Amino acid sequence: MALDSFLNTFAGNPLDRASDRRGDTDWLAEKLGSAENLGVALWNGQPLVEPTENGGVQIAYLPAKLLGELAEGDERLLFLGLWKETAIFALDFEGPANPTDGGPLQGLGKFEDLRSVALRLPATEAGIVATAKAMYEWRRKHQYCAVCGQKSEVKDGGWKRQCPACESEHFPRTDPVVIMLPFHGDRCMLGRQERWPPGMFSALAGFLEPGESIEEACARELNEEAGLHARKVRYHSTQPWPYPSSLMIGLIAEVEDEEGTPDQTELSEIRWFTRDEARDLIAGKIEGTFAPQRLAIAHQLIKAWVEEG
Repeated sequence: MALDSFLNTFAGNPLDRASDRRGDTDWLAEKLGSAENLGVALWNGQPLVEPTENGGVQIAYLPAKLLGELAEGDERLLFLGLWKETAIFALDFEGPANPTDGGPLQGLGKFEDLRSVALRLPATEAGIVATAKAMYEWRRKHQYCAVCGQKSEVKDGGWKRQCPACESEHFPRTDPVVIMLPFHGDRCMLGRQERWPPGMFSALAGFLEPGESIEEACARELNEEAGLHARKVRYHSTQPWPYPSSLMIGLIAEVEDEEGTPDQTELSEIRWFTRDEARDLIAGKIEGTFAPQRLAIAHQLIKAWVEEG
């Protein structure tokens, strides 16, 4: 669905999710068995892609019927939605054996890490693959009923699991994360963690807690991680982040002063950047120091703040 708003990488999935058809098993079986419909293959979360003439990559679409034959049941199948009248399914291959290396998908494409190819994929296709990856991550980790512990079963085209013992229904979870760029006057603050690549600085982030508004979570995280006090918080955009299944809520926060201190737990260092310095940072012009790549919402927050000045 195209919306008149800022779209980060992994947003903008163009498919009609057709949620009203997910429970129609006869309809799904008919679409899966038709030669006119298509499938997206993943192997341990990596999408099957093929090169394009301009040096990019695109999804290596397969016949949906082939995926249905290889799936051996519903557990690894997912109905992604409709592109006009074409049904799109996904199948995730698991295990150490690469299906393109002498396997059933040999010669049909190459499996690539999504993060490494996201910016080379068409934006709409990055959104489709991110949806599939996030769904499979949820399904892998929630195979057993949280109520009684029995093995659950796939329902609704892969969008629900149901326990055959107690009949409890389990739905995909998305973890909301606030990610914010604090600023005071003409300087913004970025932090870094020890586990990050040397020289990388980024926006601050943390999970939204129960009973907490987005603005409250932003203020709490700024105070906990950097000792900053938020005055105003404004929304920029959101980003589906399939690592494993988060929604990044991008914010820009004005803080009271520049007296911040890293907590040495989440952050090992903080640094204030003028607008010109932040512009050079995202352009890669500061030797030994860099920002997240542009597929990350943190990059877009810095860029948005720079362009305001």
